[in-house]
Amino acid sequence: MTTMIATSIALLRSGASTRLSIGIVGSSWLKSHNVSSRRFISQSTPKTMRFVQFRAVATGEKQRLGVLSDDGTQVSDISDRYEGDLITFIRSGASLDEVKATLSKATAVAVGSVELLAPVTNPQKILCVGLNYSGHCEEQNKPIPKEPMFFSKYATTIVGPHDDVIAHSITDQIDWEVELAVIIGKKAKSVAKANAMEYVFGYTVAQDISARDWQKQRNGGQFLIGKSMDTFCPLGPAAVHKSLVKDPHQLAIKCSVNGVEKQNGSTSELIFRIDDIIERVTQSITLLPGDVILTGTPAGVGMHRKPAEFLKPGDVIDSEIEGVGKIKNKVVADS
Repeated sequence: MTTMIATSIALLRSGASTRLSIGIVGSSWLKSHNVSSRRFISQSTPKTMRFVQFRAVATGEKQRLGVLSDDGTQVSDISDRYEGDLITFIRSGASLDEVKATLSKATAVAVGSVELLAPVTNPQKILCVGLNYSGHCEEQNKPIPKEPMFFSKYATTIVGPHDDVIAHSITDQIDWEVELAVIIGKKAKSVAKANAMEYVFGYTVAQDISARDWQKQRNGGQFLIGKSMDTFCPLGPAAVHKSLVKDPHQLAIKCSVNGVEKQNGSTSELIFRIDDIIERVTQSITLLPGDVILTGTPAGVGMHRKPAEFLKPGDVIDSEIEGVGKIKNKVVADS
């Protein structure tokens, strides 16, 4: 976890409307942009539904569930009512109005005093879509697919927004892929595209870390091991409720390594959109509350650079999606 967690708020104005894009970043960003890191205590009930799972740094207590304040400096703990687990909360069917009423009585703690965990820690399924950005197809000289390519990752890949990624000793071709992740809000079976978005709970930032040698050359060409090594799915910082994201298909999405930009795209490049993905999958696979869908990555991955680039211990990966947040993960040696 970074030594200090602060919040950047970018105001993007279009006509009379104002949109907030809140990402959790280090204090160095604040200093470089001449923004004060002084904490302000919010006494009002949060209007923005950004759900986080966390632990207290000082006590190392069990996982808790909370909601970020509007300015991102505090977490209101709602664990007593909904337990410390986002999936349990989603299954409860609680309305946002009910959550807001609970927040008015909840205990708030400073973000800097907690460890943010992945917003979803034990989904039954992590479903991924390959070759789903036009730019990612172009950088591989591959045609636009006529139907989506699905694969999966195990839940043991999940780590938090500031946790380390292990450079496993069995691979030397570890690559980055920033992705918009969809969190399912209710049981979905044989869902029509027209109402598929009703089954979405919210969104978070994901890194689909990949061992390219195991994905492409080993294991008989099957993706599973190359995609499912421990720590290969950082998520966070929050599960942003869908009500806060006007159009998930119009979001800037970026990734940098050691401060050097590697990916810079938009979810408008998605070949198969979220509603299409849900319709196709649920014709044969039932999606459950808390299941995660990784929707694909834009151009700029290491494998297709000339020459190819791969992650090594000491590298730092920054992944950011407009209006959803930012995560930062360090690559560490396999112990």
